[in-house]
Amino acid sequence: MKRRDALRAAAIGSAALTAALAARAQDACAVFTPELQSSLTPEQALQRLQEGNARFVSGRTVNCDLMRQVKDTSKGQAPFAAIVGCIDSRVPPELVFDQRIGDVFAARIAGNFVNEDILGSLEFACKVAGSKLIVVLGHTECGAIKGAVDDVKLGNLTGMLAKIRPSLERLDYTGVKSSKNKELVQKVADRNVLDATRTIRDKSPVLAELMDAGKLKVVGAMHDIGTGRVSWQVG
Repeated sequence: MKRRDALRAAAIGSAALTAALAARAQDACAVFTPELQSSLTPEQALQRLQEGNARFVSGRTVNCDLMRQVKDTSKGQAPFAAIVGCIDSRVPPELVFDQRIGDVFAARIAGNFVNEDILGSLEFACKVAGSKLIVVLGHTECGAIKGAVDDVKLGNLTGMLAKIRPSLERLDYTGVKSSKNKELVQKVADRNVLDATRTIRDKSPVLAELMDAGKLKVVGAMHDIGTGRVSWQVG
């Protein structure tokens, strides 16, 4: 092949690749509509978040026109997932999973536990608004978990931490029960996520019905604040 032909072929190939990447970026930035939401399975919703976290960790997040998304979602929303996360400033779910406006519901409370109010929010997200996936997202070095381990007493925080303490009490652990014990803190964090996913099924017949029908998946996850990587408790 002549050099001119080779350069032309390379230019065409490069243009095709650029067009393909642009098309993928445009697709990734398209806001969720009821039609797009309904076409997604719970497993595909989970895969979307897993791929988003992989982009986040690798530094290859998708850049979108957020004001365009504001306008596109101004008359309605159809998020594909709901995430129960901690209020910790290092774990914003939309960033951790590389999602944008209109993609996910985010319920945040210190210690990412599930109570009646969170359950009601999730029932709205899934039964009313059509989300296909619930993720309970814990994280390493969680201050609320540490407070629960130490049985901290401070105003309204006392009652809140009491909701996390059962996850500590359910552990068969004989080591030092202190927030300085990093192994214990992580074990409680993991158990707290597991307990929250079980609470969703056990305390919400509305969500349990969707799960039994294969219309909803509930999973636990753990965000490592040191690496940004999310690991999954997929049952």
